[in-house]
Amino acid sequence: MIIKNSRALGSIGDIPARQMLLEITEAVMQSLDSHRIIREILKLEGDVLSIGRCRWELRSKRRLYVLGAGKAANAMARAVEEVLGDRISQGLVIVKQLEAGDFLPHIELVVGGHPIPNENGLVASRRMLEIVDQATPDDLFIGLISGGSSALMNCPVSGISLDDEQRATEALLKSGARILEINAVRRHISATNGGRLAQKVEAAGAEMITFFISDMLSANATIDPAQPVEHFFGTPCAPDATTLQDALDVLMKYGLAAKLPRVFEFLRDATEKDETPKKFNNRIHHFVLSWPANACEAAKQAAEARGLAPCILSTVLEGESSEAGTFLASIAREVRLNNRPVAAPCLLIAVGETTTRVEGACGEGGPSQELALGFALEVAGHRGICLCALDTDGTDGPTAIAGGLVDGTTIERAREQGLDPYKLLVAHDSSAVLRAVGDDVCTGNTGTNVCDLNIIYISGEALS
Repeated sequence: MIIKNSRALGSIGDIPARQMLLEITEAVMQSLDSHRIIREILKLEGDVLSIGRCRWELRSKRRLYVLGAGKAANAMARAVEEVLGDRISQGLVIVKQLEAGDFLPHIELVVGGHPIPNENGLVASRRMLEIVDQATPDDLFIGLISGGSSALMNCPVSGISLDDEQRATEALLKSGARILEINAVRRHISATNGGRLAQKVEAAGAEMITFFISDMLSANATIDPAQPVEHFFGTPCAPDATTLQDALDVLMKYGLAAKLPRVFEFLRDATEKDETPKKFNNRIHHFVLSWPANACEAAKQAAEARGLAPCILSTVLEGESSEAGTFLASIAREVRLNNRPVAAPCLLIAVGETTTRVEGACGEGGPSQELALGFALEVAGHRGICLCALDTDGTDGPTAIAGGLVDGTTIERAREQGLDPYKLLVAHDSSAVLRAVGDDVCTGNTGTNVCDLNIIYISGEALS
């Protein structure tokens, strides 16, 4: 089971609605597991490594390296280790947290910092660059990249310190900037991100195969993960579609130039040599295991298998988290009142990456938890409406909670314990509410990271 506290979550509140939604959510998360997907497509027969129709003769390769980073990279590394084993000359992958079974004989897993980069990630990233510096045209690299790699694989360019990078990340996260805007800045002050790791592999004449779990919004779902993707952007191992000017514009837009003087000065004075790579040669290969849209499609299939009408509302949900929760609740209530945009019983589905603007002191929480609490406030007292808001990697914001499972009883149960849910939401202390009422979803590492999944089950019973 991916949802570790599923039994407890399904034994309180609006039990029929919660149990249905838990069953669907578990099915969706199982379908996205990167360990299973890689084991299905990565094959080794004798000395021939294959992914779909692509073939690599390992006898012609001097060394095989595995490098990567991301919140789902644990599961990805395990899969590659199981297939290649002793063929791996050296492996180094930076992850957010370690769990039982994460010790691998040939791939070292290092815990970095997320969402704020740290010294461990910096040291590991520098080691990766040293490995690439030794590469020759006879070497093969396998990259493992999932969401979170921008913070975990942190190595600032000359003139920018780790402290500068940390301050920039924190300021951008609290500003309410969209994730693409945040990444535009982080990529351009990094020696590894924005395609620069693959750029160094290419400069050495080596070959690189990268498996991606992409958290980039607006892309279509992957149909065949064994089919190489020609045009893919972002991460340390793919070209970057953002520019130095984009990064500078973000600092100006959110009034961060004075708060981040060294970052601002670097971007202002940067020249073409400081720009991130925009394309690679045919020795850099990309395979995308899943996108956020894959989560939508999996939820749609799970709904249909249970006789529910699915409705995908969005694959690009963004904005302030609590307000997104209010918006989704208004659609759920419209379904119950007027059977539109779809008639109950049904499943409403939305993925994306909402953000939270924080000013001053705050409590503990994350975007998915704030979305869940905002939703719960709007559906309070209504039976047959249940939302699961989940950060698909299993850690929402800086917490160990994956998200929240809320229904029409959540607010009442919180108030019975003397809590003021609205006041705590404003204080960005959503974890306090969800933990107190037992509506916090706990998964640990999930093996995927396709942004935030929001699924709403609406039963066909009469509105109360």
